[in-house]
Amino acid sequence: MRVALIHALRHSPPPIEAAFARLWPEARLANLLDDSLSADLARDGALTPVMTERFLTLSRYAVGAGADGILFTCSAFGPCIEACARDLAPRPVLKPNEAMIEEVVASVGAGARVGLLATFPASLVSIPPEFPAGVMVVPCLAEGALAALDAGDATAHDRLAAEASRRIADCDAIALAQFSLARAAPLVEQATGKPVFTTPDSAVRALRRRLGA
Repeated sequence: MRVALIHALRHSPPPIEAAFARLWPEARLANLLDDSLSADLARDGALTPVMTERFLTLSRYAVGAGADGILFTCSAFGPCIEACARDLAPRPVLKPNEAMIEEVVASVGAGARVGLLATFPASLVSIPPEFPAGVMVVPCLAEGALAALDAGDATAHDRLAAEASRRIADCDAIALAQFSLARAAPLVEQATGKPVFTTPDSAVRALRRRLGA
């Protein structure tokens, strides 16, 4: 099976590739990166029809290159990814957070309070509506963490994520919005004492099931 991984941040490939290596090493991966997507969203402040067309172009290219399924790793672009899923149905097209959200809800229940930790502000707008009704999502931005990662300081990124997570330690569980945040999961769990859910492993398990591999 060939899986196309489509990224809007250059930090996303390593954690998802590591998850595939652990959970589905037989999959053949194809990485498509356009880091101007995240920059343009940060500049514009909202998703636009033009942005959706860019996502459709990327997903159609991936299928033309032989992809059996597509996993987007960019958490702030849910409506754009949903458009791609409709366009390419029945081929599996996964949003980065949908599998993690399913696992969170299965673990803590539909009436739980879930802390959503992000380093990219737009993710705190796009992701909460993806949770089912009845789940109270408490957003939390780890300010400065993404800038630290951009500067090559992964230690500072992880520390800032853990410090921010203390503000949502009263939630039943913590969900990490970005693939790039998965590396900070052990520190976040230590800081909050709560179960921490990350996107890469959940996404690989879900895509493998959908492709029947």
